Amino acid sequence: MKDLVAHIARELVDKPDEVSVAEVEGNQTSVLELKVAKDDLGKVIGKRGRIAHAIRTIVGSVSAKEKRRIVLEIID
Repeated sequence: MKDLVAHIARELVDKPDEVSVAEVEGNQTSVLELKVAKDDLGKVIGKRGRIAHAIRTIVGSVSAKEKRRIVLEIID
């Protein structure tokens, strides 16, 4: 899942080398923390959060298929 989010983010930003995804696992929920360069933050979030919402929808679909709960957080 980390690789999927990192791949999507790298394709969206101007500085793909500064994209990092960390996974924090809990008992029932895992949190993916996406970090990008400050200049690229708007590109990952998109107008009115549409791109961020789309990425979260993809993560939710894959996590439902795996019967896990995964939450994506975009960290600035």
